[in-house]
Amino acid sequence: MKATLSPSCELCTDAAASYEGQPVLVDRTPGEAFGSADLVRLHERKGMIPAALAVRRLAQAADLDEQPRALVVQVVGSLLPR
Repeated sequence: MKATLSPSCELCTDAAASYEGQPVLVDRTPGEAFGSADLVRLHERKGMIPAALAVRRLAQAADLDEQPRALVVQVVGSLLPR
């Protein structure tokens, strides 16, 4: 399953880095996958943040349907209602 969070980032369970169906954040530009505790940089001029926080920020800005939202909730615990 996949959830597109931005033009360059998606959350998916079928990446090689996914373990037992746990979603990972994939930066499609370099093709890197990050677990929820890995540090990522969302913007060139910003600092590093945990991937789970990046997923939360990206998901709040994205227009996600029910299944992609459920995938996000697996990583972040909950999201604000739409």
